[in-house]
Amino acid sequence: MSVLTDVPTSTDAPGAIETDILIVGAGPAGLYGAYYAGFRGLRVAVMDVLPQLGGQISAMYPEKPIHDIAGFPAVRGRDLVANLVAQAEPYGPRYLLGHRAVELTHGPDLLPVVRSDRGAVVRAGAVVVTGGVGTFTPRPLPAGEDFLGRGQVYFVPDPVEHTGQDVVVVGGGDSAFDWAAVLAPIARSVRLVHRTARFRAHHASVQKVRDLGIEIITDTEVGALHGTARVERVELRHRVTRATLEVPADTVIAALGFIADLGPLQHWGLGLNARRIGVDTRMATNLPRVFAAGDITDYPGKVRLIAVGFGEVATAVNNAATVIDPEAALFPGHSTENPGHPAQKEN
Repeated sequence: MSVLTDVPTSTDAPGAIETDILIVGAGPAGLYGAYYAGFRGLRVAVMDVLPQLGGQISAMYPEKPIHDIAGFPAVRGRDLVANLVAQAEPYGPRYLLGHRAVELTHGPDLLPVVRSDRGAVVRAGAVVVTGGVGTFTPRPLPAGEDFLGRGQVYFVPDPVEHTGQDVVVVGGGDSAFDWAAVLAPIARSVRLVHRTARFRAHHASVQKVRDLGIEIITDTEVGALHGTARVERVELRHRVTRATLEVPADTVIAALGFIADLGPLQHWGLGLNARRIGVDTRMATNLPRVFAAGDITDYPGKVRLIAVGFGEVATAVNNAATVIDPEAALFPGHSTENPGHPAQKEN
């Protein structure tokens, strides 16, 4: 059973829902927010357009080791998401997956109401937006569109599926180098192709691929994909000499980056700065009872790390709690001091 998908969820149109906090975005910050809201004794619902929990991690790099989470020298993306889901599970968050949050309004009582494209209507005491970079779509590989789904892919959710295959990875960023390194031990062959000799990937990622002996072909573009039912060969074209080379390929991974779009969020009336949501020190937006946390936020000195998002969403939930109940304490104490915490109940 995969903890990324097999959790209590609603993917239909559940109608009207009442909750204390609605979190829009089920990435790491959103999942930690679900735990923290539950820890504070608040009912919480989490809405995300993707069909699984984990946001970009689950969609783009579930097998990638993440090195900037405090206390973990390295943690696989899939495992981080699983742990966050398990952390929130005792509090019973309601997950609305496959629901795009399309409209935000405020009722006569000033409580926010969010409607999804699937008919869900969520009335909440407060909303916390943790939408990462918003909706993201892969940059296409022009030569590979005819083979999309027939050997040409954008994501590698399960590397084992490529065991014994010839793989061509196209791109020069971290994702391209990460996938090449992950697949090298199990694939028959891995080649990485990039249009220039300069890479956007971190130096350590590039060096790891070199150390693994993976062939890196630079100043080269994919001219065409060839095959019958599926991809069988990739035609590579040098950008300077125009010389061509054909290499075998069962899978072509187009890791060319993504186009981010806030989608309906940009029409909610939020104060935006270059597709980011402006917040104050409470993580409050310009709209009443609407907060934001994680990569989607913007303020002076902002650092976009998962670890930073954890702190921001805790700040957002704590301040939202005082808006929902003005008599509530801003800081409820540590989990180790809370007799209502599940860990305390077991002792």
